[in-house]
Amino acid sequence: MQRLAPRPGHRLRLRTVMVGVALTALAGTVLTTQALSSADAAEIPLSQGRPATASSTENGGTPASAAVDGDLGTRWSSAFSDPQWLQVDLGATATITRVVINWESAYATNFNVQTSANGSTWTTINTTANGTGNVQTLTVSGSGRYVRLNTTKRATQYGTSLWEFQVFGTGGGPASPSPTGPAGAGWLKMDQAKWNTQLAEFNAMTINPVPAGIVRVPEFNATCTYSHSKKDDPIVFPGLPGASHMHSFFGNRSTDANTTTESLFANTATSCGPTQDKSAYWVPTLYEHGVALEPSGTFVVYYGSRLADPTKTVPFPQGFRMIAGDAKKQVPTPAGAANQFWCAGAGGEIGRSADGNWPRCAPTANLNYQLVFQDCWDGVHLDSPDHKSHVAYSTNGTCSGAFPVAIPNISFVFAYPTSGSADGFTLASGMASSMHGDSFFAWDNAALGHRVKDCIVQKAKCNTAGTF
Repeated sequence: MQRLAPRPGHRLRLRTVMVGVALTALAGTVLTTQALSSADAAEIPLSQGRPATASSTENGGTPASAAVDGDLGTRWSSAFSDPQWLQVDLGATATITRVVINWESAYATNFNVQTSANGSTWTTINTTANGTGNVQTLTVSGSGRYVRLNTTKRATQYGTSLWEFQVFGTGGGPASPSPTGPAGAGWLKMDQAKWNTQLAEFNAMTINPVPAGIVRVPEFNATCTYSHSKKDDPIVFPGLPGASHMHSFFGNRSTDANTTTESLFANTATSCGPTQDKSAYWVPTLYEHGVALEPSGTFVVYYGSRLADPTKTVPFPQGFRMIAGDAKKQVPTPAGAANQFWCAGAGGEIGRSADGNWPRCAPTANLNYQLVFQDCWDGVHLDSPDHKSHVAYSTNGTCSGAFPVAIPNISFVFAYPTSGSADGFTLASGMASSMHGDSFFAWDNAALGHRVKDCIVQKAKCNTAGTF
C-alpha cells in the first residue's frame, strides 16, 4: 500500500532497435511528456514542518506530523472509519493558492479543504467528490493560519492515508528547514563558485564544426555494462548500508551507501565508456522466478535534448543527482499503459503475463525498458528532499518558470536476456509500475562540456567518444 508522486507518462517511438541477446543499437528516440505536477516544484510548501494534528491515527508509526515532513517515505493514516480530518498550523495568516495531496493507496474519494484564522471557524475552499487518489493538485483561493483536510468517504476498508499534505501560497510563519537524514538528503545547495568556474570553462570552449552528412540529432551517450548489486542507495539512504531494496549498479564500481561526489572521483574504475564518466547509475533489480536478471550486453545512457532550442543547454554540475520513476508506485500496468516494459526484436510481444502487467516476448525478442529523466533544473540545488523537486520535465519544448535551466536529457535504455513467461517478473521495488532509476553525476568537466557543446548545442549525433 505504498505510492509516491507519479511520473508523467512518456510516449516513445524507437526508430531503430536491434536486439539479439543484448541491446546493440538505438538510433534515436522521439519523446513527448505531460507537464509534471506542480507538487514537484522547487518551492517549499508553507505546511512543511509545521505542527499538525488529526482526528485519529492508525498507530504510532503514522502520526499527523508525517504528512507535513517533506518525506515521501512516511505517512499519516487514520482509524478505519469515516469521517476523518488532518489539520496543519501555518504559523501565521497565509494566502493559499494551491493544495497538493499525495495519497497512499488507501485514499479518500470524497473530501473538502477548509481554512481558518483561529482554528474554530472554518471556510471551505475546495470540495472534491469521486476523487481517484494518486496525487491531486487543487487550485484554490483562500486565506488563513490553519488548513484542514476533511475526508468523508474512503476508497478502501482501511483508514484515510496520505504521504504528504502540501499547502502553497504566500505568508505563513518563517520557512521551515527541509528534512535531512536517511529518508532525504534535503535541499543540497550547489557551490556557486565552483559552478561559476565550470560554466566559464564551458562557455570558453570552441565548438568543433559538424562534418557534412552527420545526423542532426542532439545526442551523445555513455555505454555501460552491469557492475554490481547491493541493497544500497547513496541518494535516498546515504550512509546506511542495506537500507534499500536490491539495486543493479552501472558505472562507477565503488558505488555503495557511503558514496559521495569525492569518492566517485577518487575511485576511477568504471563499467562505462568513456572513462571520463565516473558517474553512478542504478535501477531496481529484476527477478524472474526469484532469480536476479541483469541487463545484458550494453546498458546505454543517452544524453540528448527534447527542447525546441537546445543551444542554452549546460552540463551537469559535479555531484548533481536525481531520480526518475516511482519506487513506491504499485499499480497495474496493462498493455498500453505509460512507462512500459516492452519487447524488442523479431516477433515483438506475443502476450501478457497472467496478471496482465508484464509483456511476453517472442523467442526472438527480449524484454526492454527505457527510463527518461527530467531535463529542466532550478539552477540552484544539486539535490532536493524527494530527489526530484529541483528538476522538472520540459513543457512544450521549453524550460521556464521555477526550472529555467536546460540540462542534458538523459535516458536509460537496456535489454534483459529473457523473453518472459506467463509467470511474469518482479522488481526488487515491487510491481512493474515501480521501475525507477538514479543518477549521481561525476563527469570530467572538459569531457562533458565538449559533448554538450559539440553534440547537443549544435544538434549533432555523436558516439560514445563524443565525436561525430
